[in-house]
Parts: sequence; structure tokens; C-alpha cells
Amino acid sequence: MKQKKEALKKQENNFLVASQWQLIRWKFFKHKLAMGALIVLVIFYLSAIFAEFIAPNDARMYNADYKYAPPQTIHFFDEEGNFHLRPFVYGYESKWEPEIYRTIYKEDKSLLYPIYFLVRGDSYKLFGLFPGNIHLFGTKEGKLFLFGTGEFGRCVLSKIIYGGRISLSIGLVGIAISSIIGIIIGGLSGYFGGKIDIFVQRIIEVIISIPTIPLWMALSVALPPFWSITRVYFGITIILSMVTWTTLARVVRGKFLALREEDYVMAARMSGAGEGRIIFRHILPSFTSHIIATLTLSIPTMIIGETTLSFLGLGMRPPAISWGVLLKEAQQIRILEYAPWILLPAVFVVISILAFNFVGDGLRDASDPYSNI
Repeated sequence: MKQKKEALKKQENNFLVASQWQLIRWKFFKHKLAMGALIVLVIFYLSAIFAEFIAPNDARMYNADYKYAPPQTIHFFDEEGNFHLRPFVYGYESKWEPEIYRTIYKEDKSLLYPIYFLVRGDSYKLFGLFPGNIHLFGTKEGKLFLFGTGEFGRCVLSKIIYGGRISLSIGLVGIAISSIIGIIIGGLSGYFGGKIDIFVQRIIEVIISIPTIPLWMALSVALPPFWSITRVYFGITIILSMVTWTTLARVVRGKFLALREEDYVMAARMSGAGEGRIIFRHILPSFTSHIIATLTLSIPTMIIGETTLSFLGLGMRPPAISWGVLLKEAQQIRILEYAPWILLPAVFVVISILAFNFVGDGLRDASDPYSNI
């Protein structure tokens, strides 16, 4: 009992001397759902960064013999009921059906392919610089298509991993651009007020009143069709940023209106501090955690925007690989009838959006570390 009291007293002392960022970190770590979502996002981003190594196959490898092959099932017991410590998959047995004009696949029990870690496979260049052929997992013989294949026999799982590079990074890059615009414009509007505030707020209201998807579509159509993948990527990012900055600008404006008359701001102004120093050294740092939470909750909008535009054929286009580009193939109902696994990229879109929302909720709660303590 005495030790418990001493531990509680020590915890109270730590709380009293802790900085605001320490309090935010402690409260965020107690949010189990947010921590779980953060782990999921870390796995997604690491997989996207090291896609060549993580993916079991080359996402652009053409396999004419495996068009729309179904996902392979991982087994531990063979046909005779024998247990295998190393998991394995069966090979494909294919048969052309002229009546339905497509190939039917089923497991070939005579072809058993064990799954290994750190196995040699398709050659690649990590980050476009370092050549290699070691993959995180795969088979030494045969093919491994855990999520099946698409129209050209390309591994769906590998394409999803590669597609995360564009779909996940476009949210971060877009938020970086929109945050700069939103903080500057919202800060000027809230700090100076008057005609500047009225003018900025009317612009924001006009932008918000325009339906988002039609606006994105109209702007994306303006992108030249001969642009390279890199140019289209940054073009789409800027288009998405032109709308999302308005939410942050209003948040920043409201905070500036509430804080510009605080005692510490008035003291800084009376001591001769310039407007720039007051804004960037006194006001902004006081609600940085709230800005981070708002930005985190805005990233899903970017991901949905890229996915929507690419799905409609107005965003990223092949040979670029993104989750939206992969879902474009799912527009054909006839293909979905016998190859529903091509919808799997949508599952990863949903998971990433939910994860960002959970992390954003955790950061939003933690941004007020003194509540519910």
C-alpha cells in the first residue's frame, strides 16, 4: 500500500513538472485505438517505402498464363492430412473454357510450393538506385499470388503495395501544401481582422460552396494529357490542396481571434516584438498540437480525392500505380463477376482512412492534456 502511494505521488510530481508536449504524448499513448491505428499506418508507409523488397512480385511483370488467376490459399496441411511447419501454396491448374471465353483456374495438388522469407525473386532497384532481387517472402519455385492477379496476370498484392506510394504520399504532400496556405491565410485573417478578415472569409465561403468532386474533376481535366507521371502527381496534389486548405484556415482564424488579446500577446506587443514574431513565436506554438490533429484528420480527404479522380480516369493514369488506378479496372461489372478480388485495393483505402481518423481523434483528445486527468 505504501509503495502504491509513493508511485502515485511520483506520478503526480512528474505531471506537475512535465511540459505540454510530454503531457500530450502521455495522453496519446493511453488512447489504445489511436495507437493501434498508428501502428497500422507505420506498416503501410514502411511497405510503400520499401515496396520493391516487401512485394513478392514485380508489380509490372506481365504473366500471360495467369490472367485473372484467383487468390492462392495458404496451407499447413497437405492433401493427405500431413502437417507442414512451413506454410505452402498449391500451383494452378488452368483450363480454357470456350463457352464462357475465359480460363478457369483451380488448385493443382501435385504442385506444392513452400513459402520462404528473404527469398530470391524478380530483380528490382530499391529507390531506383540499389539493385537487388531479395524479397521479404515468396516461393523458390512457381508463382505466389496471395491476392490473385489482374488483367495482365500481374500480382494484385504487389500492385497494392506499390500503389500505396502514390495514394499514401499524396496525402502527406498535399497536406504540407494546404497547411502552409491555410496557416498563412487563416493567421492573417484572424490576427489583423477587419477588411482582410472579411475578404478572406468570403473567398473561403465561395470555395466551400462549390461541390468538391466536380471542382476536382474540372481542375484535373485542365492537366495536359502528355504530362509525365511526376507532373501529373504534383498537379493532382495541388488540385486537392486548393480545397482542403479552407478547413485549416478557419481553424487557425478562430484560434487567432481567441488568442490575439491574451495577456502574453499583449505583453509581447508592448515589449516591442514585431507582428511576425508575435504570430510565429507566441501564438502559433500555443496551438500547434491542435493544428497537427486537424491536419491528420484532413489527410483522408486527400486519399479519397486521389482515389476518386483516378477511378474516374481524371487523376493518375497507367503506367502509374495507385489504389485509384487499380480500382478503375473494377468499373467493368463483367469482370467483377468472376474476379471480385480486384476490389481489394478498396479495402486498403478504407483501412488507411479509418486509421488516419482514429489517429486524428487521439491527437485531438491529447491536444488538450488537462482534460479528464
